[in-house]
Amino acid sequence: MSQLSFLCIATYFKGEAFVRACKGLGNTVYLLTVEKLAQKEWPFDCIDEVFYLPSESNDSENLDKMILGLSHAMRSRKIDRVVSLDDFDVEKGALVRETFRIPGMGQTTARFFRDKLAMRMRAASEGIRVPGFSSLFHDETITEFLKTKEGPWLIKPRSEASTTGIRRVDSLDEAWQVIHSLGDNRHQFLIEQFKPGKVYHVDSLSVNGQAVFTRASQYLATPMEVAHGGGVFRTCVLPFDAAETEKLKQMNNAVMKAFGMRHSASHSEFILGNHDGEFYFLETASRVGGAHIAELVEASSGINLWAEWAKLETAVALDQPYAPPQEQQQYAGLIVSLARQQWPDLSIFAEEEIWWRINKEYHVGLIVQSDSRDRVLDLLDDYMHRIYAEFHASAPVPDKPTS
Repeated sequence: MSQLSFLCIATYFKGEAFVRACKGLGNTVYLLTVEKLAQKEWPFDCIDEVFYLPSESNDSENLDKMILGLSHAMRSRKIDRVVSLDDFDVEKGALVRETFRIPGMGQTTARFFRDKLAMRMRAASEGIRVPGFSSLFHDETITEFLKTKEGPWLIKPRSEASTTGIRRVDSLDEAWQVIHSLGDNRHQFLIEQFKPGKVYHVDSLSVNGQAVFTRASQYLATPMEVAHGGGVFRTCVLPFDAAETEKLKQMNNAVMKAFGMRHSASHSEFILGNHDGEFYFLETASRVGGAHIAELVEASSGINLWAEWAKLETAVALDQPYAPPQEQQQYAGLIVSLARQQWPDLSIFAEEEIWWRINKEYHVGLIVQSDSRDRVLDLLDDYMHRIYAEFHASAPVPDKPTS
């Protein structure tokens, strides 16, 4: 007999390890996804039933269809917990919990993990450093911000993932041109100072408001640089005993506490400003990091964040204690790029430190693992040059948010 019934919401193809682990714990697993992903290689042997939405949109029409469909499904099926496996599904999960009174993150808390304006306002109110920012609601407030906060600035969507829809502006006039071009969607954006610096990500598992596992890494090519400059994505685990590692863990804990995180996986980003040498909070998400960061964390720690998240959610639902397994301390680095070839031949990369190879059309990607961080960095540097020479392709970043 199943312990619990989980509804996993995934309108992007990800989280297969979560589904397998959740089923392996004896739970009933329902998947809510979108029709266009019906043929993806979901672990159907671990899924009891699949529900489909016409699109991944969070507009009222699509959300109404979701709630109506689930209201009928729940007449004969019990749902104990709801888990959103992708950024775009956080609102969906919160709405389902609120509507059907299912325990877990509600809509107010969910805003802190999706709405970049809500993130900045809450962080600033709790004394967590953030870049200077402003909403785009009030004309005089925006002009005052532009006159008093040194540029350049970024105008970015409040609810998009990654770097989608971000525009850099370098003058007051240019800023207002972009703001006016947003038309009736302007309230869905914010503006903030752009300060160059090193960008970091912190990937965690939290229970009862406390991080029980954390891995801190540094982007060697930031998502912004990759998306807008056509670069090669690279990230590497930080030295385990470094002062910056401890500072990032402390700052991440402060963010989770300020935002009301109780139990989940999370992926947060911070920047070390070149101008003052201080860490600033950029954004967070209540899910496992994308872009194969989960595999990077596993190569470094031996911990599969997706599977452990499923164990964590099950333990919390059953009011049982949860502790992650003993972690390893290996250095690992990730490199990923678009490729000109449909199926690049990765056999030319033959070093013994290679832990993982991507298997995706028009992509080249590797994870390396070593006791030596210097060795990891050397390999990533070497692979970057080889990828640029033999494989690399780039695609323009979308100017507008996708639906």
